Amino acid sequence: MRWLIAAFAVALVGCVAEPVTQPEPRTVRVEVPVQVPCRTQAVAVPPWAAAGLKKSDSLEVKVRALLAERRQRIGYEKELKASVYTCQ
Repeated sequence: MRWLIAAFAVALVGCVAEPVTQPEPRTVRVEVPVQVPCRTQAVAVPPWAAAGLKKSDSLEVKVRALLAERRQRIGYEKELKASVYTCQ
């Protein structure tokens, strides 16, 4: 009976004495989106063609100035959209 208890004790000591292996450290790459402030040049507001109109100007001059201002506005909007698009 003593031999059985001694063998059991030796077996338990053998299990406990086994070296514990630590997992090997490894590097893990995690890609996370980071917000970056957008830096674009400010879009300059053009001098509007209709800004210099007077009441005394003829109808033809007023219409031409308004048509020119419309083309200016379209170009200005395209520049603004391009500036916003670069930040997205």
